[in-house]
Amino acid sequence: MAIIRWDPFREMTQVQDQVSRLFDQVWGGRQESWLPAVDVFDQKDAVVVKAELAGMDPNDIQIEVEDNVLTIKGERRFEEKVDDERYYRVERRYGSFQRALALPQGVKADEISAAYEDGILTVTVPKAEEEKPKRIEVKAKKAVEAKKAEPVEAKKAEK
Repeated sequence: MAIIRWDPFREMTQVQDQVSRLFDQVWGGRQESWLPAVDVFDQKDAVVVKAELAGMDPNDIQIEVEDNVLTIKGERRFEEKVDDERYYRVERRYGSFQRALALPQGVKADEISAAYEDGILTVTVPKAEEEKPKRIEVKAKKAVEAKKAEPVEAKKAEK
């Protein structure tokens, strides 16, 4: 007969797992919200947003822009089935999420593009071309006449 050391935390963890399983059976799974990690950086001609959405179907991701606010939302579903539901840990986050990010002024909201590869969503927001200052040439109507009209004092000094 092997001697097993008593660990009160192990028993508490087992009770917590049983209660979680009971709630999952009654309410049909966990519906917790979560927030994906997001990087936002500036390039010469665009603002780029990268969101970590590993394991998601691209059809479950929605991207919207309204009033210069980029919103990324979606849902990661818990679909893995394990025989007899004998999980030791479930640490990955599931459920719906929504991230809203303010965009800088001067972007082309109607030309935003998005790509999903290797669990990373990349949203590219093109910048509007900066308007360069336009130089306006000043033209005198009668430049020759302006030279002829010399000050009276200069004429008097010559005499």
